[in-house]
Amino acid sequence: MSAYRGIRVADFSQGIAGPMAAMFLGDFEAEVVKVEPRGGDRLAGAPGYQVFNRNKQVATLDLATPRGLADALDLIAGADVAIFSEPPGRLEALGLDAATLTQAYPGLIHAWLPPYGTRGEWSRIPPHHSLLTALSGVAFRQGAYADQPIHLVLPLIWYGQGVLGASAIGAALLERQRSGKGQAVTVSGLNALAEVSGPVRVLNAPPLPRGQPLGASPSYRLYECADGQWFFLGCLFANFYLRCFEAIGMPQHFEELALDPLRAREVLQAVFRSKPRAEWLQILQDNGVPCAPVGSREDWFAGEAVASGDLRQVFVHPDLGEVAIPAPPARLTGTPASIRGLAQPIARPPAWPPHGPSAAGAGGEAGAPLDGVRVLDLGTVIAGAHGGGVLACLGADVIKVEPPEGDPFRSDGGGFMAYNRGKRGLGLDLKQPAARELFYDLVRQADVVLDNYRYGVRKRLGIDYETLKAINPRIISCSINAYGDKGPRMTLPGFDPLLQAEGGMQQAQGGDDEPVLHTIPVNDVATAAVVSMSVVAALNARERTGQGQEIITSLMAQSLTFQLAEVVDYAGRPPNDRGGRDCLGPRALHRFYECADGWLGLVCDSEAAAKALGRMLGIELGDDPLAAARDGELTEAVATRLMAWPRDIAVESLLSAGIAAAPALRAGEALESEWLWDNHALEIWRHPRLGDICGVRSYADFSRTPAGFRRPTPDLGEHSAEILRELGVAEERIEALFAAGAIFEPFHIDPSRAKSARAGNDNAALSTQ
Repeated sequence: MSAYRGIRVADFSQGIAGPMAAMFLGDFEAEVVKVEPRGGDRLAGAPGYQVFNRNKQVATLDLATPRGLADALDLIAGADVAIFSEPPGRLEALGLDAATLTQAYPGLIHAWLPPYGTRGEWSRIPPHHSLLTALSGVAFRQGAYADQPIHLVLPLIWYGQGVLGASAIGAALLERQRSGKGQAVTVSGLNALAEVSGPVRVLNAPPLPRGQPLGASPSYRLYECADGQWFFLGCLFANFYLRCFEAIGMPQHFEELALDPLRAREVLQAVFRSKPRAEWLQILQDNGVPCAPVGSREDWFAGEAVASGDLRQVFVHPDLGEVAIPAPPARLTGTPASIRGLAQPIARPPAWPPHGPSAAGAGGEAGAPLDGVRVLDLGTVIAGAHGGGVLACLGADVIKVEPPEGDPFRSDGGGFMAYNRGKRGLGLDLKQPAARELFYDLVRQADVVLDNYRYGVRKRLGIDYETLKAINPRIISCSINAYGDKGPRMTLPGFDPLLQAEGGMQQAQGGDDEPVLHTIPVNDVATAAVVSMSVVAALNARERTGQGQEIITSLMAQSLTFQLAEVVDYAGRPPNDRGGRDCLGPRALHRFYECADGWLGLVCDSEAAAKALGRMLGIELGDDPLAAARDGELTEAVATRLMAWPRDIAVESLLSAGIAAAPALRAGEALESEWLWDNHALEIWRHPRLGDICGVRSYADFSRTPAGFRRPTPDLGEHSAEILRELGVAEERIEALFAAGAIFEPFHIDPSRAKSARAGNDNAALSTQ
């Protein structure tokens, strides 16, 4: 049995996010019926359709006809969850909006995953990921050589939306077990933006500089070797950086060059160009230096590492033959996810019996979906810490447990503030026996323990799952590392860019030019979202079984999650889009263009739209304009015309002509965007020490049990005494623990202490850039 067996899901969504959310529910054994219009899903011919719709039955209904709409309502009447992805206004016109359906079916979870926002003109334009990155400032935050937006070849925000959708739906189902009531759940493209690449800025601090395509730090950067091959050097912490200088025979220059990053970059570039890549990788790996070759996603998905992690599965399609797709991204030991087959067409939707009146749950109303869930969060840097942050946003009481040196990522910067918001802080030195006994006492009153220690560290500290289970059989222990717990790599340290490199993301973004580091820490934010989804699934399972379980996931698994469609493999599959140096788009009519006073993005995905663009600009389109190269004659003609137009007038004219378009906002512009604020994507919150911070509001919205951040980011150990008193620890014991240094009160890590902490930390598995 898995977490959602017996749950019935009517999936009316199309594209990426909605079908992906339903896919994850199906992986956990929900019965999912996908309802498509005549003509099918808009991505029906794309490779990703095969993975997004695994474990589903697929029926066709024409909702524009009375019969089709009546059949849809019959299906919804027997469903626990109904998922939609239409833009604002369309569901209301059909009578399928949340207010109408949750009133008619009080136990229904109505899940809406619109591609942009929930209101305003930009929420109604045709769905294109590049336009979402334009409107949100993401296109201008990606590292670039020139002052221009960058087209991302991976739809990262929509992938995040799919995982968050499954998390939010699962949280609503868990709450329904307590209250007996359904509700409306919304996870928009802007909610996903918040989790994947949410803008955040400490308002009294200067904005951070834009990223660099190869990486800004010499210790954490792409390098070219003598044979023209590239690798990523992943020395996030000082101890790894020192090992790098020892490996290249220059330990005597480490301290000098660590203080001069420009000179260090020049030296390392020259050194690494002196030998072929294979030779350098062997030298560095033999010395314990984290590094990885830049490769293709095709080789990665077909290779030994993915196979050893059991992350590739093959199914037979009646027309396509053998189809290889990624396995579920996390392993739940008690109630595992599984893929039982590809999409199966059915003649008509099943006749699900309607649900009876909702019964009041024993727990009554909840203040938030995960109200009452307590999480002990040992996670650090991004992936570990951010996973706890997502759970905090959903209402869990998340306690950030840190050693005296603190999280190695701890700082007053916006990233740390964003990933740890909503938590309380407990200072605890787990290396002391008294602190470990206290931690065991906390486990007795907790629901979840999160960590991202390297493989074997949990056992060494005495906090592995078997130990925790003996203390509390209901505990859910979720552990993240770089390469999982199987295969020859499982003990290795790893960081997000290493999996970007070997997993093919950097090569895909760079195309035929040099590779490109994604400024978004792709595998970190993907891991955080998957952690949230998996923990919520395990909490749902515990309601049925009464037992906790262990969850294992990894950066390696997420190197497939956020390129789920791109790695699908079968004979004759169409090629994926590839980027290039400062990539503006894959084709002439799907691209960013400069105007007289800024940049815009436009997408023509039909001949009618292409012809409308030709008429508007007075240009000849030539043969097959939809396939025209991004830097060819058609591009030059469009660019020349648009350069004379003011941006906002050009966008308005394009939209009036029926062409999908949006302004490409710079990062600062996005923080002042009226559309983002009208959609409640942003808010100003106050940190007691740092003052006002502009950041994201929530990763999901619930109509009856509102989510959001209830606390600012904690300082180190800020709530230690408060937490222990709340959990019933005697005052005498608290005083003794303080006296021994087993627990501690808050202090702010100054730069020298933070540097020392990073130098001594060899346990963290995950990273940022």
